[in-house]
Amino acid sequence: MASTSRDKKRDGVEFIREDDGSVTAHDIETGLARGGDTRADALAQLAEVLRLEDGGGEPIDDPDDFLRTEMNIDPDDLDEHDELPEFLQ
Repeated sequence: MASTSRDKKRDGVEFIREDDGSVTAHDIETGLARGGDTRADALAQLAEVLRLEDGGGEPIDDPDDFLRTEMNIDPDDLDEHDELPEFLQ
């Protein structure tokens, strides 16, 4: 027999249709969200974020090289007050 409790964490994904027509998938348990053009795109992006949040992926050994090669950003062009994204810190 299944039961529910107000003390249990809510689980699941909610989809939000944005004003521009895109869709945001929001993981209720973690609060993480990702968007895409369709529900499937948003859900795929959210799945990747959840995987990385759970410790998946590979560490970035050289943040400057990653910015240059993967993000097409020259680290020398960044202002001293520009902060690196959290995943590069």
